[in-house]
Amino acid sequence: MRFVVTLFVSLCSALTAHAGQSAALERGTAIIDPLALRELDHGRLGLSGIFRPAGSSGAEITGSQLFALPAMAPVRRALDDEYDRYIARHTSSLPNESIGVGTAFDFQLFDRALLYSNDTRFVLAGIVNRMDRSYLSEANCGEIRLIYRLARMGAPEIGENAVSPRLPMTLNVVLKAKGDHEIDSNGAAITCAAIARRWLAAGDLAVTGTELAEKLVSKDGPLDLIKPENIDRIETNLQIAHAPKSAIRDFRTDYLMKVFDYNAKARMFEQAPLENQIDRERILAHEDLKRDFKTWLLDPTHFGELDRGTILIPDKFLATVAVAPTPVGFTSSDLQPAFGLVQGDGATADPVFKESDVVAALKKAADAGLTLQNIRSPAGFERRLNDVTCSGCHQTRGIGGFHFPGVDWMAAKPSNSTVVPASPHFFGDQVRRRDILTTLRDGTQPDFSRGFSSRPQSRGSTELAGTAYEDGWGALCYQQKPDAADNDISFRSWTCAEGLACQAVDKASRMGMCFVKGR
Repeated sequence: MRFVVTLFVSLCSALTAHAGQSAALERGTAIIDPLALRELDHGRLGLSGIFRPAGSSGAEITGSQLFALPAMAPVRRALDDEYDRYIARHTSSLPNESIGVGTAFDFQLFDRALLYSNDTRFVLAGIVNRMDRSYLSEANCGEIRLIYRLARMGAPEIGENAVSPRLPMTLNVVLKAKGDHEIDSNGAAITCAAIARRWLAAGDLAVTGTELAEKLVSKDGPLDLIKPENIDRIETNLQIAHAPKSAIRDFRTDYLMKVFDYNAKARMFEQAPLENQIDRERILAHEDLKRDFKTWLLDPTHFGELDRGTILIPDKFLATVAVAPTPVGFTSSDLQPAFGLVQGDGATADPVFKESDVVAALKKAADAGLTLQNIRSPAGFERRLNDVTCSGCHQTRGIGGFHFPGVDWMAAKPSNSTVVPASPHFFGDQVRRRDILTTLRDGTQPDFSRGFSSRPQSRGSTELAGTAYEDGWGALCYQQKPDAADNDISFRSWTCAEGLACQAVDKASRMGMCFVKGR
């Protein structure tokens, strides 16, 4: 684990150095310009403009005011309950390690009072187009996400080395890209092609700051269609605790993730299952759930959807909370959400999926005429089972437990050339997302499939070649053996760019990172 932490720090340094290079990757698919976001936050896309009732004051909304809104009452209750459960689990499982707020404790809790304080608020830290998810709701053309970061208000800025006022929590407001019966300013019906066209055109704008913000929210701009009535849900991600390195443990941080669907009739957010967050403990504890989950997932149709990354697992198999510990390293462990479900080193005595089950499902899929892209072996199946979950994805090539910690425009000198606003997974996926936007704009059928979270799809593009996002220094890789037959078919393409070699971190799986070849 110590080696993994060292690698992680080195990789983050490399990504920071190349932040300017990666900035172009998100063109047309995300908005991360610091000064533009500051302008948008001070306008109608600030959280007060999204959450306050029409006609109320447009002033900034504090944490105290936000969680006092009737719509947010269930969110506060749920977060408080999860805090209490987290502390109880810790006390039961690690009785010799203290837990509480402050540096005197072994596990240092995030002070939940900061959530409900008059001295904090959520600031707009990024806007992300997720029309690549329109396969879930074609009528709404997928999603647009407004990502807010919790921050202290009035924090002093002292030169370039000022401590950021930001706190480790994000609030993701997920909106329908196209509302039900949406029309434009001319009264014409809005189409998915028209929305995609607006976003791609915005990616070609050669302006920044205030001028960019004005164009984005202007008539025919991509943000002109952002309206509170299109809110679908909110997603919270909070670093609930961290444990500094000590004599008995390596450094660890735990991230608490929750989802709340918006009930328009009741006008409030309600706790909901996390998409594809497999409830491992509950499934393993109930034979009927194990049987049903196995039967459902190994059906050729669902097996093919799992391979493509477009699966939507039924709610009865899912959890309403996820705790993602980081870093997890390269070796399978119970820190991973699917650990123990598949026969292998970490499997229970009676796992849900035996190796023979997966082999049989692969054959059945082939007999049904399915061409699988990712799951081509039992090891590929196990990895996919982990990375379709919320926590498994956030444990993979994240920045801590975040994929989008966001832009820090509150810094003394905000700049994306010195602060990376998103993870390697996020930037690596932009080529795929833009390809889908392009096909939507052109009226052709998109390919909604995605690769593993560890290695992005290139879609025929060379933009990622030689970078840490694909096969460059620090990229995740699979150590190949000379004989191709000895290499797992799911990972044979996980090679390194010329001049680099895959250094395995986990000898069993042969997974590692790309580094300069030894002389």
